[in-house]
Formats: sequence, C-alpha cells, structure tokens
Amino acid sequence: MTLLDSDVWSKKLFSDGWKDAIREQPVIEPATGAQLGTVGLATAEDVARAAARAAEAQQSWAATSPQQRAAVLRRAGELFTEHAAEIEDWLVREAGSVRAKAGFEVQLALGECFECAGLPTHPQGEVLTSEDARWSLARRRPAGVVSVIAPFNFPLILGLRSVAPALALGNAVLLKPDPRTAISGGVVIARVFEEAGLPAGVLHLLPGDGSVGQAVVEAPEVRVVSFTGSTPVGRAIGERAGRLLKRAHLELGGNNALVVLPGADVQKAASAGAFGSYLHQGQICMTTGRHIVHESLLDEYTTALTAKAEALPVGDPAREDVALGPLIDRRQLERVHGIVTDSVAAGATLAAGGEIVGAGYRATVLTGLTTDMPAWREEIFGPVAPVIGFTTLEEAARIVNDCEFGLSVGILGDVGTAMKLADRIDSGKIHINQQTVDDEPNAPFGGVKASGTGSRFGGAAANVEAFTETQWVTVRPDIADYPF
Repeated sequence: MTLLDSDVWSKKLFSDGWKDAIREQPVIEPATGAQLGTVGLATAEDVARAAARAAEAQQSWAATSPQQRAAVLRRAGELFTEHAAEIEDWLVREAGSVRAKAGFEVQLALGECFECAGLPTHPQGEVLTSEDARWSLARRRPAGVVSVIAPFNFPLILGLRSVAPALALGNAVLLKPDPRTAISGGVVIARVFEEAGLPAGVLHLLPGDGSVGQAVVEAPEVRVVSFTGSTPVGRAIGERAGRLLKRAHLELGGNNALVVLPGADVQKAASAGAFGSYLHQGQICMTTGRHIVHESLLDEYTTALTAKAEALPVGDPAREDVALGPLIDRRQLERVHGIVTDSVAAGATLAAGGEIVGAGYRATVLTGLTTDMPAWREEIFGPVAPVIGFTTLEEAARIVNDCEFGLSVGILGDVGTAMKLADRIDSGKIHINQQTVDDEPNAPFGGVKASGTGSRFGGAAANVEAFTETQWVTVRPDIADYPF
C-alpha cells in the first residue's frame, strides 16, 4: 500500500483514526477538470467532537518525553523523503504545481520536520532575578489545542509549518486545509504523522467550508489560531479570536516590490523578476507584484522581462513540460484577467501575455501604469508583472511603502545603496540581490501592515513564542513569613 492509497482516506476524516464523513466533495484536477478522488468534509459537529478529543489527547502528548516527540518529528521528515515522488504527484495534479515547485515544496516540508525535531529539547524558559530568597523562573508551556487554517497555493508547507512546531512543542492540532487541496494540504500531513507514530487524537484533519473554519476558531478548547490566507478573511478571524481572548497568528496577503537599482545587471534582474512574478502562476503571497526600476534601466529591463515572459509555456504540468500550470479554479482565472483588462482600459500597456490559455494564464507584463491602477494596487495572485520607473532612492522608498501590504521586498544592485534603501522600507522580509519569494524552515516569516501580525512562523524563537504560553514559577526553601 502506498502512503496515499485512496482506500485509506476516501470519503473519510482523520479524527482519532480514519472515520466515514457525513459530507464529501470531489477532488478536482484544475488543469483538466477530471476527478481525482473524493474527500470527506467536516461539519461543525465534527469540529466540536475533535476539539474535545484533542484537548484530552494533548494532556498525555505534552507529558511525553521530549526525546519521544522529537523522534516522531524526525520520522515524519524521513517519510517525506521516502514518499517524495508520490507527494509531488499530488501537488502537481491537485494544486496545479509545476514539477520543480512541487519538489521544492516537499523539500521544505521535510526540512520543517527535521528543524522542528529540535524544538522539544530547545530551551523553553529563563531564570529570573528576584528580590526575595527564592528561585524565580519563567517557563514555556504548551498552549493546548491549536487550530491551523491553511490555503491552496502551497498547501503542504503552509499547513505543515504550523502543524509541525505545534506538535513538537506538545500541543494538539485541528488542521483545516482548503477543500480544493485537501489531499496535498491535509491527507498527506495526516498520513505522514500517523505513520510516524503520533498518538491517536493529537492531530485532526477537518476540511470544510467557512462554517468549519468558524468552528475551529470558536471551539472553546482552542487557545491559538494559526491562519494563512487572504487579508479580508484574516481580519475576520483576528476580530473573532480577539473577542474570544484567543491568540491569532495571521500570515496574510502581499503586493511585494522588486526594486532594480541603477547599474544592476539587467539580464540577471529580469531573470529574478520573472521567477518572482511567475513561479506557481503568481499564486504565492510573496509573489513579485510590483517591479520598480530605475529610469536608466527601465526600457532595457522591460524588454528583457517581456522576452522571458513570452518564452514561458503554459499548460498541464502533469502531462507537459511547462513553466506555468493552471490557476486553482476558473473564478481566480477570470479575476486575474479582469484586473489586467481593467488596467489596460485605464491606460496601461500590455507588453506580453494578457491571455487565458485553457485553465492557465500567459505570463504577463504591464507597462505605462500609474499607481492608482488595479494591477498596481491589488494583490493579483496571478502571473502578472506590472513595471514602473523611479528616479531617486527617496522616490523608490516612497513607492515601495505606498502599499497596504508589507510582506516581502527584493532589492537588486549595489549592496551599499540597497542597504540604505532597506532601512527606509516597512516590510517583514527584505532580500538584497534576490527576488521576493524565499522561505527556509529556520528563518522567521511574516509581514507587517495588512500582511499580518508579524513573524510568527519559522525558527525556534518564533515557534516557541507562537505555540506556547509563559508561566511564572517561584520556589522557596521554606514557607514564607506573612504579616497576617
């Protein structure tokens, strides 16, 4: 039997073992519309039962030795390695990933597990000074039950990057993947941890619609909500969690800028810009959504970027050697095309692309924009590269910061000049001489402004902060004297 044999998961939920679901949904291949299987969908009642069971199972999981928890995480990483090809196939067919992107995502997943295997034995507290004759300690304790809500674009890693550290630190998890990618973003994770020896009841897989999302936020047993997705939905989750006095870690949208400084190598810059805008059809929160190019290089850069865009084939990544696969569904495809056509109608120039090809969209370059056009202001979530010029460093900083988002910025060219610009930019991440899309398991990840609540993902410090609570403990050699 393979790891993802459909006999195990078809029409079922993973909640204290695999159980028949009351509701179900077809698993659709976006490139062809073909049905790949049938996934079980959760209800609000399923969430309530799962949360109660998770709270019970979490107590014994938290009491498990750090070495045992670390072993589960290490074994999970080994399973991702052993079943990489099978998992990549699902990412290609269900999520529309090109093969290279699918391989990159699996590598991130196994790296996340190995990185998180160190968390159980990571220092989790500090010794404090005290005016009294006692020991004073601040120790980190598991938060309890954590809800993880993950999106469709990088479904495996964007769920796992919260699931793995939360489990490693002694929490139980309710995982709600996007129902469009419930296999690669849900069943894969459940099966890996099941095979890795995670005790029953600690991890629950609950795909579903907005009512299920609301239930995993509102369940009384849940103390932390980790959400990756759109800014409007993130705002709603943050508001609801705040009223319930729960912590919400929100990694939201982005309209990320790539700044090309005077004197930069234009061909290399255009290559970086194309990768940043067109990887996974631009369906990444870190996608390069704004190309800001010094006026001395603007024409040359636009010509080079246009040539690269026109050379990128679009098609079905499961059956063709293509650079761009399908967008996740027809609604998103039409939204992207609408933003492009509205911007052209407003005066922008279409230098390349702007065309629907089957279930995909050609790599697109827009020039002649003003900063109030939709292709410049909005997070497109498609393979579109809007290009605009700048004259001074001050103007570049102003254009970068004139955006509701603040997730990732790339700066290409002279390092000293880039450092000066970086100091003027509001962004969760800045990459000098790289494009905007980058992630590593040991690096903090997050954004500012409408991009979220800061770096709550990646690296030991961020993970411990995200998925534990601080408890103050004091110890005296004998009972203290009191005046009463």
